[in-house]
Amino acid sequence: MPDVSRIESAYTRTRSWAREHPLASDGALAAVALAVMIVGSFTDHGAPEGPTFGARTPDAVSVVLMVLSGAALVLRRRAPMPVLLCTAGLTLLALLLAQPPAPLVLSAVIALYTVGSRTDRPTTWRVGAATMFVLTAVAMALSPGPWYAQQNLSIFAWTGMAGAAGDAVRSRRAFVGAIRERAERAERTREEEARRRVAEERLRIARDLHDVVAHHIALVNVQAGVASHVMDKRPDQAKEALAHVREAGRSALSELRATVGLLRQSGDPAAPTEPAPGLAHLDRLLDTFRNAGLPVEFAMNGRAHTRGLPAAADLAAYRIIQEALTNVRKHAGPAAKAEVSVVHLGATVEITVLDDGGGPRTPASGPDTGGPDPGASDGGGHGLIGMRERVTALDGSLTAGPRYGGGFRTQAILPVDDRTRQGENA
Repeated sequence: MPDVSRIESAYTRTRSWAREHPLASDGALAAVALAVMIVGSFTDHGAPEGPTFGARTPDAVSVVLMVLSGAALVLRRRAPMPVLLCTAGLTLLALLLAQPPAPLVLSAVIALYTVGSRTDRPTTWRVGAATMFVLTAVAMALSPGPWYAQQNLSIFAWTGMAGAAGDAVRSRRAFVGAIRERAERAERTREEEARRRVAEERLRIARDLHDVVAHHIALVNVQAGVASHVMDKRPDQAKEALAHVREAGRSALSELRATVGLLRQSGDPAAPTEPAPGLAHLDRLLDTFRNAGLPVEFAMNGRAHTRGLPAAADLAAYRIIQEALTNVRKHAGPAAKAEVSVVHLGATVEITVLDDGGGPRTPASGPDTGGPDPGASDGGGHGLIGMRERVTALDGSLTAGPRYGGGFRTQAILPVDDRTRQGENA
């Protein structure tokens, strides 16, 4: 039994070669068709005992017509319609001039199949019907025997099947091409979606890093300044300030490790398992600001306490409060006080951070802006932008601007989807 894989490999190589050398493959087909027509011209199909080879000899006109029709098939894929007209015309000449006619209809059948496989369906059926009826009618009219002779009916059958076969091949090619195009488009869409998600993840990690670094570095700067100021006169207070510096540094390293751990690959050491910061850790965050000398009052309604928030909204609320209080500590002045409130109403949660400071902190673009924040003069400028990006990612809204009578107000409204929460708690 032959090796099936070896046969399939040979078939694949042959098809590949035929696609790469169309003119050579068409020339080989034309040679085979010419050989078949010549052999058929020596066969008498009307003999009483059936088809008999060698019972007749083709004349010179028939040989010339067969050679011409075979040569025309070499160009069948480059010019399918002209080749069909040429082979059909030569077939009509053979029916008119040669008695008995040579089997040139084979070349017309091949040309008609090519037209069907390379044009549209209406063209195939119009041209195929015209070729079939013209050749059949002429053959029946000039036949020395009855009009329903086998040779005449075979012209009708072969031309009809050639057109139908060509149309079927064209339809299959179109179907396979559509499937391949759809698969390629789906692959491109998957790649674009993957790139988009990578970009969003990078942006989110950049926001987290900014929030962590800005908050803790601001606290370290404040506490280091306090320690330096009271080092000689009040060493106990300086020691306490340095302890806060150490605690802020440790907390910053812990949060940086948790954030950068998201970038680990599958083979890297295990990432930290601490949960992402949220409102459950807010008391500790507020204590760091209080220890840095910023009085902070905090209020949260009972629903936010008991139900909590979805993970994305919980992290965003924590970071918004962290960034807003960092801005208060940096820009509101040493005597400023802050108020933080978290109110969960229906399908939204409202985070508000107020202060009574009088520092020069008016945003460059006015209230409700995502432009540079007041810290631009200190080398910052990304605080409000980061908060706005977090809120926009959750389809929320952010307003930030001076308060009437002095101070600054930052308010974020985040949508809370109950179905999302149920899915996270499931």
